[in-house]
Amino acid sequence: MTDRRVACGGRPPTPPARPLRLACIDAEAPPLFSRSQDGVTRHGYEPDAAALVAEVLGRPLEWVFTPWAEFVPALRAHEVDGVWCGQGITEARLRQVDFTRPYAVFNESVLVRRGAGVTGPDGLRGLRVAAIDGSTNMALAATFGGAVTVPFGGETDDVFGDMLAALRSGEVDAVVDDDVVFVPLGEDPDFELAFTVPTGNRWGVAVAKDRPGIRADLDGALAAVIADGRLEKAWRSWMPALPYPFGKD
Repeated sequence: MTDRRVACGGRPPTPPARPLRLACIDAEAPPLFSRSQDGVTRHGYEPDAAALVAEVLGRPLEWVFTPWAEFVPALRAHEVDGVWCGQGITEARLRQVDFTRPYAVFNESVLVRRGAGVTGPDGLRGLRVAAIDGSTNMALAATFGGAVTVPFGGETDDVFGDMLAALRSGEVDAVVDDDVVFVPLGEDPDFELAFTVPTGNRWGVAVAKDRPGIRADLDGALAAVIADGRLEKAWRSWMPALPYPFGKD
């Protein structure tokens, strides 16, 4: 049926904005994110930062829960607009996808079982060190002389939880990841932080190489929320102990 406003010379109704569809695993990794309680909403620094960007773009935000190993296929199939899920900007990943400007910068840490006595890379000689396959964390683990690297491929919904379970059970002796994900484990009786390497890992939103317009939109929105201080507010809300890495210029 013809809209009455069109028939009478008025403007047609504005179609609803297309959702901004972002992929991430559904896992417990505070303060970055927590497992969704309803399969729709999410809480943590990354969801809050993404919500700010979606607001600037005037688009509703929709999360698509995706195993880590399926991120790139989902982008290439245009099933999602971007991957906003702890993606360090690396040369290897840049050969597959494009990235926005960073929305976070983190160092990398090594987690071990409490009482392991590891205080530096030399203490990992001969030990099994886990990290996500193809990640900056795995690249760092490979530099620890004599360590036996154990890649986790991310086929399940919770690769971080898988690595912690392997460490807790003794299947591996250490886990390498960005420092932020280990913050909530400071009081865990089973684990202790062995050491941190100041690598300054930049995290960005991954987008398909054949969708430069989406990358430009996300990049511009990120620049806006960095400039007006909204991203800093979200950072300090979730990670007050970590230094905010961006200026406002």
